[in-house]
Amino acid sequence: MKHDMPEEIRLQQGRAALTLVYGGAAQSLPAEFLRVYSPSAEVRGHAPGQETLQTGKAGVTIAGLEPVGQYALKIIFSDGHDSGLYDRDYLYNLAHGYDTMWADYLCKIEAAGASRTASPQDAVPAKSGCGTGCGKH
Repeated sequence: MKHDMPEEIRLQQGRAALTLVYGGAAQSLPAEFLRVYSPSAEVRGHAPGQETLQTGKAGVTIAGLEPVGQYALKIIFSDGHDSGLYDRDYLYNLAHGYDTMWADYLCKIEAAGASRTASPQDAVPAKSGCGTGCGKH
């Protein structure tokens, strides 16, 4: 299903979150969440199973936003990452799947023995399932 771009996109004060408005309802997405779920090949890989778990992104902020035509948003992060294009369907999925996706990310961090505050070069390959029973959301 194709989704429209959000009715409104607001960068929150401090640049730590982005608010997306759909149908009058606002969903705030932390910069860390947007960064670890970047649609870039660096994060998602080029095929299933090639994802790289992003660690050390707890302090990342949004340095800039650039519209890409009428279909996507380029988010520039304070750690220099800027290669993901968040199209309208992906933005919708992030806004409406936030709770489950965030819980899944925290589970993967825990299973990998990694830290949200570790150095960025500590990124590790993502594993399917976390193996600790917390994957049942």
